[in-house]
Amino acid sequence: MTPDVTTAAAGTASLVQSVDWVAIAPPLIAGAVALVVLLADLFLPPARKPLLGWITLAGLAAALAALVPLRGGGRSTFCLTANPDACSYTVDQFAFVIQALVLGGALLTALLSMRDTEEKLPAGEFWFLLLSSAAGAALLPAARDLATLVVALEVASLPAFALVGLKRGDRLSSEAALKFFLSSVTATAVMLLGVSFVYAATGTLHLTEIATKLADVPGQLGTVAKTGVVLTLVGFAFKTAAAPFHFWVPDTYVGAPLPVAAYLSVVGKAVGFSGLILVTVVAFPAYADVWGPALAVLAALTMTLGNAAALRQSATRAHSAVRLLAWSSVGQAGYLLVPIAAAAYSSDHQVGATVAYALMYAVVNLGAFAVAALVARGKPLNRLADYRGLYAERPLAALALAFFLLCLAGLPPGIIGLFAKVTVFSAAVDAGLGWLAVVMAVNVVVALYYYLRWTAILFRAPEGAEEPSGTARAGIPAPLTLAIALTAVAGVVLSGLPQLALHFASVTLF
Repeated sequence: MTPDVTTAAAGTASLVQSVDWVAIAPPLIAGAVALVVLLADLFLPPARKPLLGWITLAGLAAALAALVPLRGGGRSTFCLTANPDACSYTVDQFAFVIQALVLGGALLTALLSMRDTEEKLPAGEFWFLLLSSAAGAALLPAARDLATLVVALEVASLPAFALVGLKRGDRLSSEAALKFFLSSVTATAVMLLGVSFVYAATGTLHLTEIATKLADVPGQLGTVAKTGVVLTLVGFAFKTAAAPFHFWVPDTYVGAPLPVAAYLSVVGKAVGFSGLILVTVVAFPAYADVWGPALAVLAALTMTLGNAAALRQSATRAHSAVRLLAWSSVGQAGYLLVPIAAAAYSSDHQVGATVAYALMYAVVNLGAFAVAALVARGKPLNRLADYRGLYAERPLAALALAFFLLCLAGLPPGIIGLFAKVTVFSAAVDAGLGWLAVVMAVNVVVALYYYLRWTAILFRAPEGAEEPSGTARAGIPAPLTLAIALTAVAGVVLSGLPQLALHFASVTLF
């Protein structure tokens, strides 16, 4: 071989990147199982379709198990050969925790959906879409370049549009899917415009390189860079349901199948917030003076509008229980934004408070939706008034829902909810955002009213002699009971370990 050929071969070899298969295993397993389910659906007879649900559960459990070797963090792959520190995929403590959250949330959603796919929803399409969305959601927190981030966000979001509209022939479902799709596509277009501006100003898509180059942008590109930062934040603000980009939430949750609404409220929110944390804290620290005040104002506006709307829900209005949970999730999104805004004024450690709060919120909100799904089996209108006397009919379910609501309110025995709120308060105060801490305190007091009102309804004596309760009791599937039990146990365990919230708020996640 001539020297020229040898040199060319060596240069070609240097461009080949090794793949860390262990690092990418969780989203890869979820995506592979999605393809298996899609193919199996073509060949399985209708009577065997329930097998697809069990395959999905096994696949999500395997994806969760694949996280075990990654618990130490510090693994990267798809790195630049010229700069090994600039990687497209990194599993650090942040990515590990969020991947565990989204895959666990998808697993609980699958449990909630087992009977619905047998009775109301097309099984093959549902399980394929859920697994595909979960794969994108697991990919996003480990993404470390804007291209991978946008692709992961859309892989998580596009199947969700179809999941919302999967109740065929249901007007509310079709309307919710259309509203969700159109508003999300608009937000994505705005975000992509922002990403293109950031790329024009920096010449790179890797988050760590963007952070370095934004700190020294030429004067003539300063306006382009700032515009790109703002437009990128607008796209992620929609994904997190931050006001004024929250208008799609109540109608989407009401029109979607209840398990899908639960999935959007937890996994969809985790995806949006993890993406927002990555672009602000990792990629845009040089423009903290732009996104810090903007997120602080968005946090105050979001929690205020969400709690005010939840407060106005009538107990006799159709689907008022789901609407209250939807508006409550908007209010909770405001709390989740506080530590991210605080990171602009102090240190990156503040985002740990968002992670701690997200863990608490995911567990108890999924539990609340699980009990709502149980009640909806006997009372499909799912009004708050339908929960009156639930303790007399189903004491364990009522106690579980009361515990979940108290956690969301931040009251004992939901200690984890209290400590999670304390970490968020501390983040705002430490960053000098005293006004935002005051706004949050007022909103927490407002939220106490509607959470406690719903809790009180559970223990009131049932009105009249309405007794479809025996029928409803006979129709509860075991997976739904298991989902309620798992979330209740997880909530109790977290409440027994309140220092976990403080731990996340004090450690470096990146």
